[in-house]
Amino acid sequence: MPPAGPAIPIRALIVTDDRDLRGRIADHFGENLCHAVGTSRMPAVARLQTDQLNLIVLDMQLEPLGGFDELRRLRAVSDIPVILMAHKPRDPYDSVIGLELGADDVLFAPLNPRELLARARAIMRRQGRPHGAAAQLKRGGYRFMGWELLRRTRTLKNPMGRLVKLSKSEYALLTAFLDAPRRPLSRVHLMRATRQHEDIFDRSIDVQVLRLRRKLQPLPAAPQLIRTERGVGYVFDADVEPLF
Repeated sequence: MPPAGPAIPIRALIVTDDRDLRGRIADHFGENLCHAVGTSRMPAVARLQTDQLNLIVLDMQLEPLGGFDELRRLRAVSDIPVILMAHKPRDPYDSVIGLELGADDVLFAPLNPRELLARARAIMRRQGRPHGAAAQLKRGGYRFMGWELLRRTRTLKNPMGRLVKLSKSEYALLTAFLDAPRRPLSRVHLMRATRQHEDIFDRSIDVQVLRLRRKLQPLPAAPQLIRTERGVGYVFDADVEPLF
């Protein structure tokens, strides 16, 4: 298992009309040596920069616009991690929509500040680990189910040692899966990894996944490495060993 990486100090913005909730979250964060400020309105991009924030906790029921609309606007200008807060009964579709729109986590009422802080710290730990392009610079590649992807040469070898040619987008897509094995990845996440246009209704990523599947699974009866997670996206269903 890779090391957890250095802890990143949390500087959170709590966006909700509930003044009491903002206060309770800010107090709990402060008691645990984290910084949190509250507001009832979404901040301008300038505030994200001047306050050096690295996390936003966003109320889904924010007025006058809903949290989903605010999340869309935020994602158009920033990749800052976002935790959504939902107040209505637990609905899996809220989680799916929130994750598809780019949220990093979704919490349902009654919201516990301790759980929120734990989730925030988990996100910060992931932020602190090498991942994506940064991870590739520190890894020699990956090994999975007898396959090997070598970073330096960007070559993929099947279990028989034969080279399998990958396009630039297929290579980026495969490394996104190998960075997060057995974790559901949304289409939005995968489109960002392959630097495509970020439109959640754009199903071109499905075509790329299909092409990659065919290269990893030439025989229909073979175990499926890329599994569809209905309503969410895709899962790379194999253990992955980093090569250093």
